[in-house]
Amino acid sequence: MMNLNKRILTGDRPTGRLHIGHYFGSLQNRVKLQDEYESFIEIADVQALTDNFNNPEKVRKNVRQVMLDYLSVGIDPNKTTIFIQSMIPEIAELTVFYSNLVTIARLQRNPTVKTEIAQKKELFGDSVTYGFLGYPVSQAADITSVKGTLIPVGEDQLPLIEQCREIVRKFNSIYGEVLVEPEAILSKNARIKGLDGNEKMGKSLGNAIYLSDTDEEIQKKVMSAVTDPNRIKKDDYGNPNVCMVAYYHNLFSKAEDTKSICEECKLGKRGCVACKKELIQNIIKELTPIRERRKYYEEHMELVDKILLEGTKKARKVAMETTKEIKKAMKLNYFD
Repeated sequence: MMNLNKRILTGDRPTGRLHIGHYFGSLQNRVKLQDEYESFIEIADVQALTDNFNNPEKVRKNVRQVMLDYLSVGIDPNKTTIFIQSMIPEIAELTVFYSNLVTIARLQRNPTVKTEIAQKKELFGDSVTYGFLGYPVSQAADITSVKGTLIPVGEDQLPLIEQCREIVRKFNSIYGEVLVEPEAILSKNARIKGLDGNEKMGKSLGNAIYLSDTDEEIQKKVMSAVTDPNRIKKDDYGNPNVCMVAYYHNLFSKAEDTKSICEECKLGKRGCVACKKELIQNIIKELTPIRERRKYYEEHMELVDKILLEGTKKARKVAMETTKEIKKAMKLNYFD
């Protein structure tokens, strides 16, 4: 039975198609949670503009790409409300209100913000934009606008949720008990490594397998994946712990098969090429039904747009009610 006392809010920035990092890190969990809780998923186009402000077309075209990925993995619009952030003006309004409740120094101390600023050094140089620094404030507005109470995140995102909780507490201490502090739900596979061994699989890092990749693209990517650098010949003893192919076998292959593969690798009884070919087939098997569903929706984009528009209307209705309560508490309801 669905728990209607708790509401999930999660989402993605539309900066590219979604990959297997998203699939294992969050999408599978969202499909499960939509049967347990009322769920909202935000396509965060405004937040995507904080570091793509000079390329709005990239953000615009990827809104529908992300939507296609959602539907293809099993996000059910009858159970989950999917909406576009920029089409909920109340979120921007709440962002302005909340900006008075957090200091610049506190934003600069946020570990997630500090890490992301360092990663964007090439874009910003020494001058970080107000919008990028204020990302946690905008996220607090996202969460509270639809009264999100459970927020699935990776461990690296916990500081953002904590900052939202601080803003909620500060608001309630000044204006009365209006908002509810959200709780974080830690994802089991919060971060999936890239094909190159990087700790993060990323759209901008060129180390991702996308949910919509063709068989040929999957084969090419897996064949180039990083393996044990010390293993030169097929019968050399291998170390699966430093091999990305073994790492992905843990995600896509049966547990008993993965155990045998790793044991054979350690004893020099299985070559890297055979190991990669088996992995390729397992990835294709997992992604084929996802790609088939995606193809259906690609051929029915009018349905995709209808789902997105209806979801956005529903989310805005909730956000309008929330904002009305907030403005009343702030004495901004002049003619009510």
